[in-house]
Amino acid sequence: MPLVLVILGRQGSGKGTQAALLAERYGVVHISTGDMLRAAVAAGTELGLRAKAVMDAGNLVGDEIMIGIVGERLAGDDIRAHGVLLDGFPRTTAQADALAEILEGTGPDLAINLDVPIAEVTERMLARGRDDDTEEAISRRLELYEAETAPLLAWFEDRGRLTVVNGLGTEDEVFARLSQVVDAR
Repeated sequence: MPLVLVILGRQGSGKGTQAALLAERYGVVHISTGDMLRAAVAAGTELGLRAKAVMDAGNLVGDEIMIGIVGERLAGDDIRAHGVLLDGFPRTTAQADALAEILEGTGPDLAINLDVPIAEVTERMLARGRDDDTEEAISRRLELYEAETAPLLAWFEDRGRLTVVNGLGTEDEVFARLSQVVDAR
């Protein structure tokens, strides 16, 4: 399979913006699990309704649902031909294990952690005004992210696949840092 990238970072860190830029530069398919979930909610599907209840409570959608959604998508011809940038997956070590299995044991080529401080991402999320971005829900999601992601970062680091990139600065400054990391890999 061509290039497989994972972009990690707290909600509101600019992952989506940077992922779109990276996908364009490297010709990979950008898969945002957040966009996939919001689309399912908007469509009112069974999965969407289940995901909405979880997200409205400020929780993260569970491994079983996410692994199924992403596994189906990774089988797409476009991804097999062009590679992929995963944004929002994996979020847990169980999801990382499943991803490695889906990729036939190899795991992604590179996992980039876009590092932005909690105070900054909280301010950004409140400013974007989404229905599920209440201060309580944001705080809960960030707490869950920290608890679940620390072991995930270790998972990637143990396999020599993790790079941390400073996510503060202009969009162009952050993109330049990310591009250097991908080019070096």
